[in-house]
Amino acid sequence: MIRQYSIEDTDKLIALLDQNIPRYFDPSEKLDYISYLKNEIEDYFVFEVNNEIIGCGGINYDIENKKARISWDIIHPNHHGRGIGKQLVNHRIELIKSNRNIDTIIVRTSQLAFKFYQKLGFQTDSITNDFWAKGFDLYLMSLNINKHREH
Repeated sequence: MIRQYSIEDTDKLIALLDQNIPRYFDPSEKLDYISYLKNEIEDYFVFEVNNEIIGCGGINYDIENKKARISWDIIHPNHHGRGIGKQLVNHRIELIKSNRNIDTIIVRTSQLAFKFYQKLGFQTDSITNDFWAKGFDLYLMSLNINKHREH
């Protein structure tokens, strides 16, 4: 089940991030995530199975530039490769497509996950080495949703 994030989920989401450090996130990113949860959430969703949160991911909007950014996708390591990330991303893509003020979805990811987004139709626009932390490169990717939007 995918549902809206609530403040009561915070500790569970931080624990979920911890499960993915250091393989997918650098330890230095934990403070950024806590700050995001406190100050930057616009739309954020959790994926629950039997009342256990096993995934999460958000959307931030830049209406002025007709963009939305998929942010902070985290899946419990025991559930990688089971389609949960894909369901979370597709849920947000469908939500974004319903907003006629958005043309492009942006995702900022690393070399560890860019192929996942590539399979979902995102293209790599640029790569910045050691952006997130040493050994964690930024892959800036985008998806033009006008091509995918039903008219």
